[in-house]
Amino acid sequence: MRKRPIATNNPHIQALARIVGETAILYRKEDLMAYDCDGFTVHRHLPRAVVFPNSTEQVAAVVKYCHEHDLPFLARGAGTGLSGGAIPLNGEVVISLTRMKRLLHVDLENRRAVVEPGFVNLKLTNSVAHRGYYYAPDPSSQYCCTIGGNVAENAGGAHCLKYGVTTNHILGLEVVLPNGEVIEIGGNGVPDPPGYDLLGLLTGSEGTLGIVTKITVRLLKNPEAKQTVLAYFDEVEDASQTVSDIISAGIVPAALEMMDQTAIEAVEAAAFPVGHPKDIAALLLIEVDGISAGIDEQINDILTICRRHHVREVKVAQSEEERARWWANRKTGFGAMGAISPDYLVQDGVIPRSRLPEVLREIADISRKYGLRIANIFHAGDGNLHPLVLFDASKPGETERALAAGSECLKACAAVGGSITGEHGVGIEKKEEMRFIFTDEEILAQTAIRDVFNPKNLLNAGKLFPTPGRCVETKTPSTVK
Repeated sequence: MRKRPIATNNPHIQALARIVGETAILYRKEDLMAYDCDGFTVHRHLPRAVVFPNSTEQVAAVVKYCHEHDLPFLARGAGTGLSGGAIPLNGEVVISLTRMKRLLHVDLENRRAVVEPGFVNLKLTNSVAHRGYYYAPDPSSQYCCTIGGNVAENAGGAHCLKYGVTTNHILGLEVVLPNGEVIEIGGNGVPDPPGYDLLGLLTGSEGTLGIVTKITVRLLKNPEAKQTVLAYFDEVEDASQTVSDIISAGIVPAALEMMDQTAIEAVEAAAFPVGHPKDIAALLLIEVDGISAGIDEQINDILTICRRHHVREVKVAQSEEERARWWANRKTGFGAMGAISPDYLVQDGVIPRSRLPEVLREIADISRKYGLRIANIFHAGDGNLHPLVLFDASKPGETERALAAGSECLKACAAVGGSITGEHGVGIEKKEEMRFIFTDEEILAQTAIRDVFNPKNLLNAGKLFPTPGRCVETKTPSTVK
């Protein structure tokens, strides 16, 4: 960031600069344009300013100032979110936490670590790997997403089938409340403490209840053994039934991923091709881990189930290098869509595993209805679908068609007893779709909880919940010049 003197008479900018320093604030339009959206690029709004605090004390001081002067504000991590949760809809002061990126403490005896919110997910595993430990949540963006952002969205990842999502690995939080007060929740590792589960409430609250400034996470010991299977199928239905049968057999893989033909086309055209056949309908990437005894038996059972469902080819990784290539190919899945489409919209529905064939057929129907290709790349083991709607924003009407197609995909998930999101959050992208799974009364009950923490609704307003009906009142942040 260039060192330029503050050249504005705006009293709010001057006051914020006094808190964080003149070199830790952006307020010129040309600088703010980089913060007008996150990974959900369909909507863009300029913030009032962006500040870069380097401590909890500075975050609290910024929040207190905004609260006292009725300035809307929100927190932002790496900006990799896919649902618009960090878009400044109301001209917010954006509190960027990227300078708060330290690993504060590692306690391997008690299998935990303390990090600041700007600490990158994968960097945590890399920091403890030499001691035989790792951090389990592994979203595809783990090489750049921050743990603070993971907490906000309750991020998952390929291995959440066996190990759970972010909330299963959070032991404590330091949080700045919307009035600037700092509180600490958990952190001592006591299982099931008495009182309300505030850790569970704040994790996944999408930055609407407070700003996390310190996180105590659970570390896991590396498994003794790990094996990975790659299976190719000529029919999506056969791959889907294989998924159900693996779980029904009592096998709980660490990961069970699926890609359809369009997704395979993209990943093979991108950075880490591995030579997948171009004419297959679907592939499964299956990983099991645990103690060495029993791994081979699980692999043999998986191979048997795959062959029972007409697998064209199934193979086990013969080296760590081959396994790593398969996973690199999978983890570039979203970004790889840029190799076959100018734009894409990522959806994030969840369904019962047994309904996979049915819902995938419906997604294919939606693709034909809107005349847009939809690639499917997802966590099949826990039914977390990621339909990627491919479109060209430069063509009139295509963005609107893509949004409508994405909404119909989520409606199809909700109709079979599923959810509209498994790990990406609601943000602004899916807030109206919350009506697919909640009644007005249930939504009102949730906004009442928000109002306890955030009574002025200055913190990240307009996110997570749909526009209320006429009979429901809710606060919106005032516009302050």
